[in-house]
Amino acid sequence: MNKVPMTVAGEARLRKELEELKSEARPKVIAAIAEAREHGDLKENAEYHAAREQQGFIEGRIQEIESKLSNAQVIDVHKLPRTGKVIFGVTVELLNLGNDEEVSYQIVGEDEADIKAGKISVTSPIARALIGKEEGDVVVVSTPGGEVEYEISSVEHR
Repeated sequence: MNKVPMTVAGEARLRKELEELKSEARPKVIAAIAEAREHGDLKENAEYHAAREQQGFIEGRIQEIESKLSNAQVIDVHKLPRTGKVIFGVTVELLNLGNDEEVSYQIVGEDEADIKAGKISVTSPIARALIGKEEGDVVVVSTPGGEVEYEISSVEHR
């Protein structure tokens, strides 16, 4: 399987979620299943079925996180040389040449993307257009509303 790029913060967040699932959620659902079993007939026991469904979700999420972490390529942008080039993990300040609006995006892994927090996936159209470009370059991004021109104002290693 291919390595999945991930920031240091993204890896830490996944590890925290994994620890919470294993140390808190899993024991709670096991206790809920045991308690529901004590109520008797399992065929018509909604609490039992709900707890089993929750257990399936938790175990699936644990496997998913462990898989992602095992294939993660953690990139610490602070350890990389500042070249002014757009690479994974940097924060890019952009000027929309069509309406003079400024936007700021950090290029992160797919699991870390959160547009409201200014984090875009490395596989997004904007990030793909930006990767490899430098401060001062103008890039054209194809969006559903048409093509948008951005000038790269700054590239920061935050």
